[in-house]
Amino acid sequence: DLGGGEAAYGILFGAVFTGLALGIAFGPKIFAQFSRKRLFGASLAMSGIMLSILALISNLVLAIFIVTILGFFAGIGWVSGFTMLGLEVEDAKRGRTFAFVQSLIRVTLVLVLAIAPVIAAAIGEHSYRFRENVLEYNGASVTLLIAGIIATLVGVVSFRHMDDRKGISIFSDIAAAMRGELGARNTFSATGLFIVFEGGEGAGKSTQVARLQEALEAAGEKVLVTREPGGTPLGKKLREILLSNETGNIAPRSEALLYAADRAHHVESVVKPALLAGTIVISDRYLDSSIAYQGGGRVLAAQEIARISRWATDNLTPSLTVLLDVPAQTAFKRFADRDRLESEPLVFHERVRATFLELAAFSPERYLVIDATESIERIAEQVLARVQSLLASRRN
Repeated sequence: DLGGGEAAYGILFGAVFTGLALGIAFGPKIFAQFSRKRLFGASLAMSGIMLSILALISNLVLAIFIVTILGFFAGIGWVSGFTMLGLEVEDAKRGRTFAFVQSLIRVTLVLVLAIAPVIAAAIGEHSYRFRENVLEYNGASVTLLIAGIIATLVGVVSFRHMDDRKGISIFSDIAAAMRGELGARNTFSATGLFIVFEGGEGAGKSTQVARLQEALEAAGEKVLVTREPGGTPLGKKLREILLSNETGNIAPRSEALLYAADRAHHVESVVKPALLAGTIVISDRYLDSSIAYQGGGRVLAAQEIARISRWATDNLTPSLTVLLDVPAQTAFKRFADRDRLESEPLVFHERVRATFLELAAFSPERYLVIDATESIERIAEQVLARVQSLLASRRN
C-alpha cells in the first residue's frame, strides 16, 4: 500500500521490533521513578495513538518513523505489565499466571492474523472525489485505524482504572522529569537489593531493621545493615555534629548540605559496593529523611532537597522503602534522652510525618507504609512478606 514492495515490508517489520527492543531495554531506566501503573496505561494509549496515525499516513519514511515509536511504547507496556504481574501476584499463583498470559498472547496473535485479513478484504478499496481531489483508502488502513482506536481506548481505561496518583496531571510528571526531579535515569545496575526504613523519631526503625536482618540471614541471605548519618567513619563524625545538643542551631541549608555530604560518601563507599556484590543492604534512613526533615520540618523547598540528594547519590533509588508511620504526638511520648532533632517542637515532627506520607503517596509501588502503633511482631511479618516477594520477583 505504501508503494515500497517487499523491501519496504521488511524494513517496517524490522523497525517495529527495533522499537520494541528499545522500549524493553531502556524504558524502565528512562522512567525509573514513574509509577508503573501509570506508565502501563500511558504506554498502551500511546501505542494505540501511534497505530492510528500509521493508518492515516501514506508516506513510507514517516511510516518507518511512526512504527519505531509504536514499538518503543509497546515495549514499555510489555515490560511494565510483566513487572507488575511479578510484584503483585502471589508466589503460589505466579507461575500459572505467567503461563496463562503467555498462552493468551499466542492465541490473540493467531486470531489477529486470521481475522484482520478477512476484515480488510471485506472493506476493500474505495476512492472518493472531492472536486479535483481524490481520497483513497483500503481495508488494511481501516483495519489498522480500528485497532488503533481500540488500543487507545483500552490504554485510557487502564490508565484511569490503575491510576495511583489521582489528581496529579501526567503532564506535570513529564515536566518534572524534564527538570530532573522525577523519572531521572538511574544508571547504576546491581544484583543486590536496597531496602530503606524511614519514619519519624520513635517509630521503631532500629527494631525492625534488626528483625529483618535476623530473618533474612536465617534464610541464607547475605545482609549488610547501615544507617544515615553514621554509616561510615566520616558519617559518625557528621552524626555527632548534626544530632548533638551541644552543636546548637545550624542554618537549615547548611544542615541539608551536611546530610547530603554524608549520603554521597555513604552511598559511594558502602552501599554501592555491597549492592554490586549481591548483598541485601538495609539502611536506617536515606534521602527521604532529608526531604521530610529539611524540606518539611525546616520548611525548605522539598524539590531542591530532593535534587541535591539525587545528585549526591547518582540517582540511586531503593528497591523498597518501608515507612513506619506513627502520629507525632504518640512518638513524642516515646522520646527519652532527646537529641537535637528530637528536641524540636511537636509541630516540626507533624510536618515531618506529613511529608513522609506525601512521598509515599507519590510513588506507592516503591513504598510499604505500615502503622507503627501495631505490635512489633505484626510489623515484622508485613515487612518480611514484602521483601520475600521482591526476592522472588528478582529470581524470576
